[in-house]
Amino acid sequence: MSKANMSWLDELKWDDKGLIPAIAQDEKTGKVLMFAWMNRESLAMSIDMGRAVYWSRSRKKIWPKGEESGHIQKIKSMRVDCDKDVILLSIEQIGGIACHTGRESCFYFELSQNEEANQWLAVDPIIKNPDEIYK
Repeated sequence: MSKANMSWLDELKWDDKGLIPAIAQDEKTGKVLMFAWMNRESLAMSIDMGRAVYWSRSRKKIWPKGEESGHIQKIKSMRVDCDKDVILLSIEQIGGIACHTGRESCFYFELSQNEEANQWLAVDPIIKNPDEIYK
């Protein structure tokens, strides 16, 4: 890509590691499915491929969502917030599973509050056993 074609990337506010947070949201329901990081290369690849490509901080490499599971995220639209430091992806989640735990969303823990103690409870079901997804 030429420098002129990359100016849209220059408008974003990248952190000191060259990353920007990305939120994946179901295009139909509006449900937040996951949060991940993108770098310039993964964001440009996402646009070129029409599907979400992230930067894996733990693996320190480009991570096309669904490369192992088949649960790719087709991008329907992309927005940034007013500060241009967070990306919001409106996506179609192939297979209905976004989380590596086999759930629809990574946000499946809910705070349960009672007089004795607060605790995080898993409130969403596992759709498919991760052992069957990642062989």
